[in-house]
Amino acid sequence: MSTLSPTEDYLWNYIHSHSNQVAVWTITELSDHANVSTATIVRAMKKRGYSGYSDFRHSHLSQKRDSIRYSILSQVDDQIRNVIMQNEVELTNTLANLNISTIEDTIHLIKQADTVYIFARGPSEPTADEMCLKLELLGKNAQYFHDPNVIRQISKRIHHSSMVIFISLNGKTEELVEAAHNLNKEDVPIVVLTTVEDSPLARISDELFLGFQSGVTMFNHYEVHSRLPLQIMSRILLDSYVIRTQ
Repeated sequence: MSTLSPTEDYLWNYIHSHSNQVAVWTITELSDHANVSTATIVRAMKKRGYSGYSDFRHSHLSQKRDSIRYSILSQVDDQIRNVIMQNEVELTNTLANLNISTIEDTIHLIKQADTVYIFARGPSEPTADEMCLKLELLGKNAQYFHDPNVIRQISKRIHHSSMVIFISLNGKTEELVEAAHNLNKEDVPIVVLTTVEDSPLARISDELFLGFQSGVTMFNHYEVHSRLPLQIMSRILLDSYVIRTQ
C-alpha cells in the first residue's frame, strides 16, 4: 500500500475523527470541511485500496451499520438476540422477494383506477388503514373496509374501472377469498400483499407482493404473527407511487 503524503495523512486522520459526518458528506463537502482538494481525497482513497470516494463511503457506511448492529446484539442474551434477528430475517427476505415489474404495474393500476378499495381483517387492518389514509392524502379516491359482511357485499358491486388491494398475512381468510372470487368474475384488478405464495388470494391475484414470514411467534395460541412483511411492502408500494406521480 502506497505511503500517504502529509496532506493525505492529515485528511485520513480528519476522516476518522469526523466519521459520523463523513458518512453523509459528498466529496465536495468533505473537501470544503477538511480544506483539501477533491484530487487529494481521490488519491488518498486509492492509496488505501478504494476505487474512489464513493467506494470508500459505501464501505464506511456498511461497517458502521454492522458495528451498530452487533454492538446491540452483544448486550443481550441468546433468546432476545434471536427475537431481534427475526426482524432482520423478515426484512431481508421480503426485500429479496420484491419484483420491480410488480411494483410498476401496481402503480399503473392505482393511477388508472377510479377508486382503490382496500380489504383487510384482524391484525392486518392497521396496515390497510394507513395505506388508505396515505392514498387519500395523495388525492386518490380510496376506501378501506374490514367488516366481513360489508366486504362480501361491496365486492359484488365494484366496477372493473376500480381496483382492490387485499392485505392478508396467510392469504386464506374466508371472507377475503370470497370477495376476491366476486371481483374476479367482473374482471376487477386484484393486488394481494401476503406471505403465503400458495394461498387462495395469491393464486387469484393479478399482482402479487410476496413477503417473508419467519414463522416464529411469542404468542403461539393466537393469530397475531408479525405483520412486518406487510408493512414493508405497503410502504415500498406507496413511496414508489409518490415517486412516480409527483
